[in-house]
Amino acid sequence: MPLLQFSTTLSLSPAEREAFAAFVTNRYVEEMETTAGHVAVTVSELDPSAMALGRAVDGPLLFLDAEIREGRPFEYKRAFALAVMEHAVAEFGVPEPNAKVVFTEHAGEDMMGIDRVGGDWAGK
Repeated sequence: MPLLQFSTTLSLSPAEREAFAAFVTNRYVEEMETTAGHVAVTVSELDPSAMALGRAVDGPLLFLDAEIREGRPFEYKRAFALAVMEHAVAEFGVPEPNAKVVFTEHAGEDMMGIDRVGGDWAGK
């Protein structure tokens, strides 16, 4: 189960959060060659005093902590990260220097639910 956790100083409406989560899920499915049923997206809106970035410019911040199964090629991860950051810039006015992504990779068996334990990525 990929867990895509956003922290942001944006103030989004429920409809904006839902649309953003749907966009992120769809891009993850497309770029990572997987299905949507197991993708988890969270959006935590924080007070600007709760977030800092040394090289930030004026404007909202958006950080993505992407906890994913190991094995995706760099090109897949980069394409997904760029799509998410470009969307945040275009849709929400996040300045480019203020949009960041970090990937943390886990063995498939480290990602589980009650009903199953993940396996290795069987990519091309």
